[in-house]
Amino acid sequence: MSEIIPFRGFRYDLAQVKDLSLVVTQPYDRISDEDQRVYYGRSPYNLVRLEKGRREPEDNGENVYTRAGALLSEWVRKGILKRDETPSLYVYHQEYEFRGERLVRKGVITLGKLEPEKVHAHERTLKGPKEDRLRLMRATETNFGHIFMLYSDRTRRADQALEGAIAGKPPTAEAQDDFGNRHLVWQVTDAGVIREVQSALADRDLYIADGHHRYETAVNFMHECEEKGWRPAAPESFNARMMTLFNLDSPGMTIRPWHRLVHGLSGFEAGALLGQVEKDFEVVRHASLEAVEKALQAGRKRHTFGFYAGGAFATLTLRDERLRLMDQLLSGGQSSDWKRLDVSILHTALLERYLGIDAKALEEERNVTYTGDPRDAVAKVDSAKEQALFLVNPTSPEEVRRVADHGEKMPQKSTDFYPKLLSGLVIHKMEIRK
Repeated sequence: MSEIIPFRGFRYDLAQVKDLSLVVTQPYDRISDEDQRVYYGRSPYNLVRLEKGRREPEDNGENVYTRAGALLSEWVRKGILKRDETPSLYVYHQEYEFRGERLVRKGVITLGKLEPEKVHAHERTLKGPKEDRLRLMRATETNFGHIFMLYSDRTRRADQALEGAIAGKPPTAEAQDDFGNRHLVWQVTDAGVIREVQSALADRDLYIADGHHRYETAVNFMHECEEKGWRPAAPESFNARMMTLFNLDSPGMTIRPWHRLVHGLSGFEAGALLGQVEKDFEVVRHASLEAVEKALQAGRKRHTFGFYAGGAFATLTLRDERLRLMDQLLSGGQSSDWKRLDVSILHTALLERYLGIDAKALEEERNVTYTGDPRDAVAKVDSAKEQALFLVNPTSPEEVRRVADHGEKMPQKSTDFYPKLLSGLVIHKMEIRK
């Protein structure tokens, strides 16, 4: 079910750029205003100028996008970005540390044919980011970042073919991100290896781990092109999207949680809330954030949540492990796998049931913001920027797969795959016959 397409990627010419670490970026949705400022200062060729350019005071609505298109053409003309001559797959390794352990996540950068009916998505998307990405795609006809895709193959057939292809060879390109993680890329042009990978993945379902907005945008752009009568002029065109594929059955897969910060609630009082939720949750008070985090990890199989507000730390553990409460609260025909997600229980049985934060409020980001940094979140509550913090355990890769197999979407911000895939290692520029 997966059509894997080798392609002639554009890559930075290291003879001109020298240090790839100075020009690559985090994904566009992870680039804060401060990150953008830092990236601009690192190099005149940093990808941020294309991926998430700075808006100038005199800009109208489209200038940031047309400026990116003009700059891309200039960099290609100057040879800053050069196209590989041979259709290739690009092996991508990420070497990183998580909770004191050194890990390596191994994947492959490729083009995947856009077939939304065959790709499993697991998260809801928002209108704003899709409009932003579509405007950039119209102006540049280029994909700068990846779609983070998962597949399952316990035989590791594609992994083994790619590992054999790069054995003993130095990486084609290497960069280090702002968190000290190493990103290594090997260009693979061997036709036999490419055929073996294509064959190994041909019957595999694909699951979007990260990049739902980008995938939907690519599909929308494809439909626009087709409506205009445009046609692909090469394999690198609008009917395929750059993806990086990782095997769920290989080591090195790390998912971090997105915690919830609550604000804008009238009459909120932490002690009163803890008293109310005891009907459905076992409430245990703790002396510190560290104690909550330890209890949270120990309670991973029991739907346990951390809580902080009003100077009080606590854990909240669902009393009814048979999830009859979720059955009572939900009437949308959700699967038992969806109902068992910690984020589903948090949203339904805590945020909506006791705080009145319903699905519409979540979609509009009215009362909830998301964070991966518990200590910073506690500081925001202490400073009254936020009212309360709810901590969750991470979603597992297996939960992602099960929910996607039902054709369901997880609540937004259910997963945070780490580390992120760097933008700028390989670029997919489309060839279109107009």
